[in-house]
Amino acid sequence: MKILSLLLAFSFAVTSVYAETEINEKKGESKTLILFYSQTGTTKQIAEELQKRLGADIEEIKVTNPYAGTYDETIARCREEMGNNTLPQISPIKANIKDYDTVFLGYPVWFGICARPMLSLINTVDFANKRIVPFCTFGSGGIVETTEQLKKALPLAKVENGFGIRQIRIDRMATELDRFLKINGYIEGKVEQLPEYSALKDVTEKDCAIFNAACGDYKFPMGTPISVGSRTTASGTDYLFVVNGTNPQGESVKSKVYITVETNRKPVFTLVVR
Repeated sequence: MKILSLLLAFSFAVTSVYAETEINEKKGESKTLILFYSQTGTTKQIAEELQKRLGADIEEIKVTNPYAGTYDETIARCREEMGNNTLPQISPIKANIKDYDTVFLGYPVWFGICARPMLSLINTVDFANKRIVPFCTFGSGGIVETTEQLKKALPLAKVENGFGIRQIRIDRMATELDRFLKINGYIEGKVEQLPEYSALKDVTEKDCAIFNAACGDYKFPMGTPISVGSRTTASGTDYLFVVNGTNPQGESVKSKVYITVETNRKPVFTLVVR
């Protein structure tokens, strides 16, 4: 009788485990980690907003010899590391990556690529079979380029489209992040369906004035606009400019510059894709 009772109890326990697993799979339950590096605290603002929206675990990447000092000093150190093909040492992360299905990776963009502490992380942590969602801050652009960089660096992970915003537009972050999370299904809710940009046409003097108003005070030359498309949204008008310019090597290149003009606000560029 005792043996029969034990067998029945074991059978019930196994059945309960399988039933719970099946229920969790049907619910699509998964565990999410927000893992980020932030030198100045701007990228950290996105990470904390993500945690608030998703209820996810969160951890900050720490550099054992932190990047400190002025912007120019940070740039000088990065150039030295790039020239020597070295990466900064980071403290071991506390989270066990194996416990998570989805990892949001956050970083600032330096020299058009992920900040070097993030490169240290992806070189030392196994992200195989994880869903990776990049998020970043930048001066002009980099979300498209760094997402591709992560795809190449993490071929065994599934790297999704990411979220990025210019540092000077961090006041718009919560609104734009909300849209990103909803449109990609990370949280529930409805968003405005944006129209496609109109067909590209040659720029006019008026178009050039909008471009100059948005880009004229940027510290690096943006190039010369040659064509433009536009779309109307609930908050104003968005523009997509195709621009002729040069890269750091002096070679001629084309880039895309996205500009938004909201009602009663100065035109501002939101992203450059090179």
